[in-house]
Amino acid sequence: MASQQEVTLSRDVSAALVPVGTRVTLLKGQQALVTQSLGGSYTVVVNGNMFRIEARDADALGFEPPVQPTANRPAPTTPEEVEKQVWEVLKTCYDPEIPVNIVDLGLIYDCVVTPLEPGSHRYRVHVKMTLTAPGCGMGPMIAQDAQNKILSIESVEEANVEVVWDPPWNQAMLSEAAKLQLGLM
Repeated sequence: MASQQEVTLSRDVSAALVPVGTRVTLLKGQQALVTQSLGGSYTVVVNGNMFRIEARDADALGFEPPVQPTANRPAPTTPEEVEKQVWEVLKTCYDPEIPVNIVDLGLIYDCVVTPLEPGSHRYRVHVKMTLTAPGCGMGPMIAQDAQNKILSIESVEEANVEVVWDPPWNQAMLSEAAKLQLGLM
């Protein structure tokens, strides 16, 4: 979504209060200003408060649910192919307050892909990520979004997204594209 759009909620919808992550129910008929629509989730402002609405609830905003990032792709058969798809789907995960994906924000520290059994084409993925601030209440939601998207890869059977704090995140970890998008260059 290139610009902000005002919508009327067509039904009650579960949302997370940004930045603390508390679950609330927004009510049918409320006016919402959609400020961000990236990676399948929506950031909206209702009555002066910011909320995140998940992709599965796009219809409450009058939108079609987005297509899964791995839909219609061949199943990866090697750890290298799986890792490539993991990085691709992680680029569809966004902090609701920042219009830059978690990879370009420099939040992903490590991605390890291992076969479940020797010679198997079924994989386990372990990702280490951080957050821009230790007190970020949205951290568990962002990590869950990353895990769900990794699990959407056909060959992935298990996924663990671990939030770590060492090294602490800083702006130097931003990609050049993120710095440009955020006006830091």
